Amino acid sequence: MAMTQSAAEVLAAQFLGWLAQDHARIAAFLAATGTVPGNLRDRVQDPVFLLAVIEFLMSDEAMLLDCCADLDLPPETPEQARSALPGGAQIHWT
Repeated sequence: MAMTQSAAEVLAAQFLGWLAQDHARIAAFLAATGTVPGNLRDRVQDPVFLLAVIEFLMSDEAMLLDCCADLDLPPETPEQARSALPGGAQIHWT
C-alpha cells in the first residue's frame, strides 16, 4: 500500500524532530538547507521543505539507519515517504 502525502508529511516532521535531538545533526541540516532555527516551525508545513528533510536523512546511510532504529521504523520508510511528497518520485532513466 502506497503512503499518502499526509502520512509522509507526518513522518518527515518526526524525522526533523529526530535530527533536532542532536546539535551536530541539526546544525548540519540547517547548513545544508540554508534554514535558520527560527524558521523551522513555519517551514514544517511546507511539503518541499519536508522533502528536503527526508533527502538529508537519506544522504547518510548510517544516520538513516540510526533514525529508523530510534523511531522503530523499517529502513525503507524514508524512501516511501519521499516518494509520496511532491517532487519526491524516483526518476527512471530507462
